[in-house]
Amino acid sequence: MSSRQEMQKAVGDDYDVIVVGAGINGAGIARDAALRGLRVLMLDRDDIAFGTSSRSSKLIHGGLRYLEQYKFGLVMESVTERGLLLRQAPHLIKALPFIFPVYHGGPQPLWLLRLGMLAYDALSGFRSPKLHRVLSPVGCALAEPALRTSGLQGAPRYFDAATDDARLTLATVIDGIAAGVHVLTWTRVCGLCHAQGQVCGVEVEDSIDGSRRVFKAHVVINAAGPWLDEICRLDAPEMPPLLRCTKGIHIVVRKERLPLSNAVVCLHPEDGRVLFAIPWGDRTYCGTTDTDDSGRPEEVRATRADVQYMLAAMANYFPGCQLEEADVLSTWAGLRPLVAPSPAERLSASQVSREHSIVVSSRGLVTVAGGKLTTYRKMAAEVVDKAQGVLRQRGYVAGGKRPPTKKRPLPGRWEGSGDPVVAVVQASQGRMTRDVARGLVEVYGAGATGVAERVARDASLGALLSASPATILAQVDHAVEAELAATLCDFFVRRTQIFFRDVHQGLEALPVVAERMQKICGWDDARRRHEEARYRAEVARSRQWRED
Repeated sequence: MSSRQEMQKAVGDDYDVIVVGAGINGAGIARDAALRGLRVLMLDRDDIAFGTSSRSSKLIHGGLRYLEQYKFGLVMESVTERGLLLRQAPHLIKALPFIFPVYHGGPQPLWLLRLGMLAYDALSGFRSPKLHRVLSPVGCALAEPALRTSGLQGAPRYFDAATDDARLTLATVIDGIAAGVHVLTWTRVCGLCHAQGQVCGVEVEDSIDGSRRVFKAHVVINAAGPWLDEICRLDAPEMPPLLRCTKGIHIVVRKERLPLSNAVVCLHPEDGRVLFAIPWGDRTYCGTTDTDDSGRPEEVRATRADVQYMLAAMANYFPGCQLEEADVLSTWAGLRPLVAPSPAERLSASQVSREHSIVVSSRGLVTVAGGKLTTYRKMAAEVVDKAQGVLRQRGYVAGGKRPPTKKRPLPGRWEGSGDPVVAVVQASQGRMTRDVARGLVEVYGAGATGVAERVARDASLGALLSASPATILAQVDHAVEAELAATLCDFFVRRTQIFFRDVHQGLEALPVVAERMQKICGWDDARRRHEEARYRAEVARSRQWRED
């Protein structure tokens, strides 16, 4: 892996494939294509996982609610991919127990949920992390003492998984780079190149220094997520939108204000929308909404109405906690780039399919829309298959067969037999505590030893930036020099979870991190002030709901 500056020097002018978008879909596509032997360049107008892929519910799940819509194929595909990811990236994908409380007068009787759980286990080939069981009201009270017991009939307890969505995307990018992918972040596609009526490259603008450049390619893949229609219009201005974007928001509170051991499935008392309350270390987060939104993806935010909607659901399920607006530490919001249904279907936002669609335009632009975080690997393979078809039609060598991504681990999987926490402490030459080492292992897996070695070389890099999550100064160096971080927002929001979980959202550590990044990246004072202002604005946007 390299820094952004080093990557800028490494890129060439011509590629087999250019992938537009470095979210989870783009990352999976670029990795898959490179593993087939194709020369790949991936571009993003912002950072890796900037959009939807760092603003999801952070779950790797089969989609239990899709059983109600008879989407058995989607559920089977999802639970299969969930199992693969648990094996490929155990440092990033963690099994998580869910409780689905059922109350008298609820929309689904307990017996029906029992059948649904049996189907859910069966579709996974009975290979879930653990098979479901149904808790009695007493069992529910023991498992989750804060849960409302009035009218409680019982609760199925089943297993899905949780992840750090931004770092899952980053790990996929890192593996792609190991296979030969070149990556340029903060590089906006402002035009498509055409030859003989076919797309043959892109014109880009560096979002940081304003420079422009043209890259040629035999095929261009549009995986730009919620910006997807903008890229399509560069190819065909008259093309109708492919997407129907819906907004999902989440709120974060201290664990002591909403103490949970299991994720809890909640049906909102107003509209029956499925929500989750999810344990997250010493924090708990709750989400998500599902409302139509046609705004700019980079400007989407939680509103006061969104936060109040979420708090109303929590008050219904956890009345003793008495959560208030003052308890909300942070929020995040993102847009789901869903495939637009036909107007005749008249579906609500929650009813829009999460399945994906691959479209090849008359000029050869390959576009992928929709999909789920959980199934990104399989979807990527299908997109590259389609791109190879375009390459063959144009008379180019299309690369090899599908690579064995079902078996290929993602970077960071711990392969040793010893305790990784002990190994990290030893790599730091005893200069960090077990708690800090444990936090590094949770973030980087086996890669934590590389961060610890920085501390061994320079003890000052062991300085603590945040207690929750435990983050040290060495991680700034690692983010810039090994993870393509180029801005303060990259570090605080997507390389770490400080933005979400720190009680001050990183503002207290901002001067220290800015000084360190200035030194590593060679910023002048004006650039440093600009970066600090941009991060403060990001924090302010996440808090703007309080002023609504």
